[in-house]
Amino acid sequence: MPTNEHYQAELIRHLLAIDSPDAMDEALASLLTPAEYQEISKRLQIFKLLQEGVPHRKIAETLGVGIATVSRGSRALTTLHSSSPSSRNDAS
Repeated sequence: MPTNEHYQAELIRHLLAIDSPDAMDEALASLLTPAEYQEISKRLQIFKLLQEGVPHRKIAETLGVGIATVSRGSRALTTLHSSSPSSRNDAS
């Protein structure tokens, strides 16, 4: 029986095979609800603004999200950076 990891790998392969912005938009719109698509889009903007050093409260105001959402994004970004291969190489 396939596992969640199998399903996630299949999703990644599916998305990587998409070759244009329009086709990606169509694929994401068909896979996600409008609310999910909007949430993921905002999460990406949270990451971008955090990396630019924008304060949490300003990000929340700009994107119309709660401060807790920005804080979760900040924790996720920290986890992402601490587990990436380049950060492990930098620590050596």
